[in-house]
Amino acid sequence: MSTSQNTASQNTVNSSHPTGVRTAIVIGGGIAGPVTATALRKAGIEATVYEAYPELGEGIGGGLALAPNGMAALDLIGAADAVRAVATPVTHTRMAIDGRPHDLPALAGVEPLQIVGRGDLHRVLRDRAVRAGVRFEYGRRLTGAVESPDGVEARFADGGTATADVLIGADGVRSTVRSLIDPAAPGADYTGLLAFQGYVEAAADLDTEPGVMTFAFGKRAYYLYWKMADGRLTWGANLPSKQYMSLTEARAVPADQWLRQLRETYRDDTPGRLLAERTTPDNLDITGAIHIMPPVPHWHSTRMALVGDAVHAPSNSTGQGASMAIESALQLARCLRDIPNPTAAFATYEALRSDRVERITKRGARTNRTKTPGPVGRKAMHVMMPLFFRLMNFDKVMGAEQRYRIDWEAPVR
Repeated sequence: MSTSQNTASQNTVNSSHPTGVRTAIVIGGGIAGPVTATALRKAGIEATVYEAYPELGEGIGGGLALAPNGMAALDLIGAADAVRAVATPVTHTRMAIDGRPHDLPALAGVEPLQIVGRGDLHRVLRDRAVRAGVRFEYGRRLTGAVESPDGVEARFADGGTATADVLIGADGVRSTVRSLIDPAAPGADYTGLLAFQGYVEAAADLDTEPGVMTFAFGKRAYYLYWKMADGRLTWGANLPSKQYMSLTEARAVPADQWLRQLRETYRDDTPGRLLAERTTPDNLDITGAIHIMPPVPHWHSTRMALVGDAVHAPSNSTGQGASMAIESALQLARCLRDIPNPTAAFATYEALRSDRVERITKRGARTNRTKTPGPVGRKAMHVMMPLFFRLMNFDKVMGAEQRYRIDWEAPVR
């Protein structure tokens, strides 16, 4: 599409927004981008998603968790049932130290955690956005943006441009939009953990109950495992590594070389040893370094704002990364719907979100520090964990996270 055609499409006036934001450019086609664009359409705002990669990332590996609060937010844009159709529900969780399990308390009155393949989730969210009228353009890598009193112009590596009233950066932990808003903005911190996901066939000596996820502290490293709907076991490894590797660098290492390291790391663990031994190179997904975002000083400028991992990326230990991104997308759309001035809308959005996401990010950082406790730490955990769960008010600790609901119809002040 030519620049002139693109600009005309972006500037189609929506009569429900005669004085406020009418058009939006969304950078990033993963999770936060399609949800943001769909929510903007629900709010009466035209949105186009620009993705740097040349096609939808259906082939990417690994899975992620969607918490009840994230699923409730997806319900608001009509995407939750399609996610449930491709997800595995987790109805019960356990924590195991050196193979000894401890049942974790359950939170009453919420739906199960949903485990979904990242590629499946991308496809579902893209399809829902398209049905809502969102347009996608692939192979459009953002290189710059220029704000004006009337809007913002995005500039792409292919020489093309696009204009709209606002630009939303949903472009992940290495966000280009974040650096455009604030060149001094902090980048994502590496947690010292590399993530892998493997798949093995269930067997008599290697099985678990359907709907149960086990978080395991092994002798040398943390891992987790659960049974998929097709009967296979899935396990995720958090491999300690002082050397940071990008996803591209990690995937350049042959899978059998990573498997040798994983088998050595989990050789004294039950069932970690069997999980590592029975995973073949073809059944190992390298999902890369685990990041955590420090607090970002500037969530927005006059006409640009950040959403999802670009501004808050809690560790995967929280089980809330994707859900936080989805929530933020909905809240950002509400603010742009109800507050005509985009800068004021962005400031209100930040005020709505910052305390919640920072609190969850801090919880994830604390959890990461427990993933390699060492021999003395593991002995202490054996003694303290049953007492901890008896004394902990689980509903108070986790209820505020998982029962959080967005009132879409309520006006934003």
